[in-house]
Amino acid sequence: MDWLRIAAFGLLILYHIGMAFVPWPFEIKVAAPRNWVAIPMLATNAWRLSLLFLVSGYASAALLAREPVGNFFRGRMLRLGLPLIFGMAVLNTPQPWVALVTQHGYTRSFAYFLLHDYYRFQFIDDVAMPTWMHLWFVAYLIAYTSLLSLGCVAFPGRGAAITRLLERALKGPLVLLVPVIYVYLVRRLLPPGWIDTHALVNDWSAHAVYFAMFAFGLALRRSSQLMSMIRRQWRLGAVLAVTAYTGVLVVEQAWPGNTPVPEAWRPVFGLLRAMQCWTTIVALVGAADTYLDSDHPWRATLAEAVFPLYLIHQTIILVAGYWLLGSRLNPGLRFVVLVLATAAGSWLFYLVGRRIGWLRPWIGLSHRERDPRSRFRKSGEAQADQPDAIAAR
Repeated sequence: MDWLRIAAFGLLILYHIGMAFVPWPFEIKVAAPRNWVAIPMLATNAWRLSLLFLVSGYASAALLAREPVGNFFRGRMLRLGLPLIFGMAVLNTPQPWVALVTQHGYTRSFAYFLLHDYYRFQFIDDVAMPTWMHLWFVAYLIAYTSLLSLGCVAFPGRGAAITRLLERALKGPLVLLVPVIYVYLVRRLLPPGWIDTHALVNDWSAHAVYFAMFAFGLALRRSSQLMSMIRRQWRLGAVLAVTAYTGVLVVEQAWPGNTPVPEAWRPVFGLLRAMQCWTTIVALVGAADTYLDSDHPWRATLAEAVFPLYLIHQTIILVAGYWLLGSRLNPGLRFVVLVLATAAGSWLFYLVGRRIGWLRPWIGLSHRERDPRSRFRKSGEAQADQPDAIAAR
């Protein structure tokens, strides 16, 4: 699961960089949007967040297996809450300024923006301030962790009953079929559909999917039977995932970019996306269990780094992208520069931040630096003493 989380984060960086080039809404466009960029983006669009919440649930179950609920809750609130506060108060501040300047005609300097606008709890052209931006994932994870902790206290022992129910309901090919139907119906019937708001309070379809993924991750960590089902079905899941992605591309080619899909085709498109979402996750979990169930000296370091990198990467993308707007580089070179700047800047942030004792808790690390190579090495179980939000602490 650590390797899967690390790989998912690498895709997350590339995805957010791609958002600066695709026609879809984003805080900055580094070059004229190109419809073809949606083709690789759609390879991960349907499932990347659901996978992260599933791995988060898996890691949370690992923690609950070794500490009381109260300790688990306090630890998660600190490990997630402090970085969310720090991100909103400090790290994210350039992001809404770049969005306002490049897309809303804002003319004030960044210094003026900080001193007069950002901390006033207001909206400027529908841009909220202060804002969690990409850190909405952490806010949602805090909410799900709170619900989990409350459920453990109010309904002790029910987790095992839910796990047994899933084991009975998802036998054989049903482990592929039932969740696809669930995701399709939720996204079809609940607002706002497939477009998440990231606002926490009105994101009903997103919560129905993401919390279900989080809960499945909990059950997966506790059930060898569920993992065995995935081991038997993941290759079929991979075939179905590729098939669904192909169908998604056909729809994308028919109605490219921001062109709305006609109402008559939306059920088909939604079913393809639901199928791609879940079958890809089954395929990735099964493939990781089959081929990545081994350790490496870099695993622990990368597992520790993913949360600090997650915290800072989008700010670097927007700041570097804003600088690139004044350059004469062609779109291809701008993409390369953006990838290199984001990777180098994010890694530097981690390397420096981990050595500053007082800063470590604010970027999601433990209070004291330890040799990451000496940490948790059991294969098949997420590195539960690491705080990164991507792994769902």
